[in-house]
Amino acid sequence: MNKNKLLILGIGNILWADEGFGVRCVETLNAAYQFGDDVTVLDGGTQGLYLLPFLEEARYLIVFDAVDYGKTPGEMVIAKDEEVPRFMGAKKMSLHQTGFQEVIACAALGEKLPESMMLIGVQPEQLEDFGGSLRNIVKQQIPRALDVALQQIRQWGFTYSPRSTSVVDEHQHVLQMDEYEAGRPSAELACRHGDERFMSGQV
Repeated sequence: MNKNKLLILGIGNILWADEGFGVRCVETLNAAYQFGDDVTVLDGGTQGLYLLPFLEEARYLIVFDAVDYGKTPGEMVIAKDEEVPRFMGAKKMSLHQTGFQEVIACAALGEKLPESMMLIGVQPEQLEDFGGSLRNIVKQQIPRALDVALQQIRQWGFTYSPRSTSVVDEHQHVLQMDEYEAGRPSAELACRHGDERFMSGQV
């Protein structure tokens, strides 16, 4: 099969603070730019092996993700090609990372791995905050992450243009970052870290 497609993928979980970095990156990218039919911009969430068909169809791959490299919070790591699986497995934070490593392994086993890959990762600051959004030090890396991605997209020969129409429907808007953050209850009204009695084993 003669494939010449680019997959731009954001993985993670917006419900757990900085783990939503990858999803927020593709959300921001898709809101700002429109691409041709040969480019797929995808919120991969925590779908794991369900992402395999998308990977197998792509010649080029860009992945945005929050990965614990043991570095300073907010520090960015850019990995390419054979480095990508190694960095994805640096230190597993959640099931989505294990799942995506399996996706890469399965694509490689079937000899359908993208020809060229790039991982744009950031070191998280906070993960144990259910319902929390990105910490500022991580959020501030989104523009830089998009600049890196857009430069690579141009180098691969794909084109894009500023988006002129909204991509958010009447139901999706509540998950957009600004509205999601603005609607969060205060710490006094929301249990964000669990019952301390349970967490300490007192019950």
